[in-house]
Parts: sequence; structure tokens; C-alpha cells
Amino acid sequence: MPALLAVLSSLLWGSADFGGGLVSRRLPAPAVVAWSQFAGLLGAGAVVVATSAWRGPSGWLPWAPLAGAAGGLALMAFYLALASGRMSVVSPIASLGVLVPVLGGLTAGDRPSGWQWGGMLLAVAGAFAACGPELQGAAGRRSVLLAALAGVGFGVALFLLARGSRANPAMTMVGMRATSVGGFALAGLVRRTAGGVAPADLPALAAVGVADVGANLLFGTASREGMLSVVAVLGGLYPVATVLLARIVLRERLAPLQRVGVVGALGGVVLLTAG
Repeated sequence: MPALLAVLSSLLWGSADFGGGLVSRRLPAPAVVAWSQFAGLLGAGAVVVATSAWRGPSGWLPWAPLAGAAGGLALMAFYLALASGRMSVVSPIASLGVLVPVLGGLTAGDRPSGWQWGGMLLAVAGAFAACGPELQGAAGRRSVLLAALAGVGFGVALFLLARGSRANPAMTMVGMRATSVGGFALAGLVRRTAGGVAPADLPALAAVGVADVGANLLFGTASREGMLSVVAVLGGLYPVATVLLARIVLRERLAPLQRVGVVGALGGVVLLTAG
């Protein structure tokens, strides 16, 4: 069950990244992040009310606010990278941030099986191979740097998310979103002009935010029931969904090395779930 939840979280994250990247090409990245995070906060709040999760343990503090701060900054860098580079390259680079929670899980005592070790190595290598073709040129360097910064932020946020979810996954979601939304509001990113966002843009931003919250909730639940090192790798394979959506919707062509990377990542999923 933890493996399935983690894979589902990666599918939702990949879809949210694809949608966020599309919107970021015509709207300011800060506005996209702020409004999608606000929609996510509303969605997380609805889950808490429906499940009475607010009555649960309070051990999600202080992990949730720290995760929200790290994740919000990472999203900003990620959407800026998507706006200036190809989705099928930026997303795999950012996914390498999964090494942070993997190392955290191993340090905490995770002991993957031989099959799982093989799956982890294959999945991470596949993601790395998928980012090779655009490591050249000025524009490519900028998008790669932003994606790498986003990856570190995502990795830290996932580790903190897992820690908070041990006590209360739903409240961890609310704490994360409240922190990120509050931070963007204090920074003046949401003004009277709604950050350049028109009413017609709100449904797309809401879909991105709700999908992101759903992915976080699934990942948090999976991390409670399974080894963080394994769950983190499975949840970090969201570039596969992003790459496939970019190929289908935007007709982006994948280089041979990228195809090998996608296949390798899928092979890693098989080994991880089998192990």
C-alpha cells in the first residue's frame, strides 16, 4: 500500500507541475505559486474539517511550517525554471532533490532489500539521464540552476513533510500551506491586481494547487506506513508524468537519452514495488 500511495502522489505531482508550467508561461511565476498555494490551503482545510484531523496530535509542529517555507521557495524556483526551459528536462533535474529524504530515511534506520536498492539506483539514474540533453547553452544553464535549487528545496520539504506526517498528515498539509501562503502575502506577491491573474485563470491555478495538496497528503500517508527512503524515490518519479504530458500535449520531442531515462525510472518502480 505505501508503494501505491507514493506512485499515485508522483502522478499527481507530475500533473500539477505540467499545469503549473503551462500557466507560468503566460503569468508571473510568483502569482502562480501564491494562488495555487492558496487553493491548496482551502483544499487541505476542507480535508481537516471533514476528518476532524484538527483534534489529532500536535506533533506536526514545527515540521509543517518549515516544510511550507522550503516548499514555497522551491516552487518559485521550479516554476521560473519551467518558464525558461523545457518541461521534460527541468522536472527530472528537480526530482534529484529526492536524495535528501532518501539519505534522511537511511540515516534514521531504513534497511531496503537488495531489489529495492537496485530499484532506487535505477530510478535515480533514470531521472538523471532524462536531464542530460539541455545542459548546454545560456538558457539551459539558467533553467538547470533554478531546477537544481528547486530540487534541494523540494527534498528538504519532503523530509520535513514526512516527519510532520508521523503525527498528523492532514494538519501537516494545512500548516505547510498556511506558511507558504502567508509568506507570499507578506512579501507583497498578492496585490489588488491579484498578481496579474484574471478570474479566467483561477480554475487552472486551483487545479494545480489541489493536485499538489493531494500529492503531499498521499506522500505523507505513505511515509507513515513505509520506509521513507523507498517512498521518497517512488514519490520523486513525478517527472515521468510531466514528460509524458509534455510529449502528448505540447508535442515535445524526447532525445534518445531522455527516453532511456524514462524507461530506467519505470524499471526502478518495478524493482521497488517488487522488493
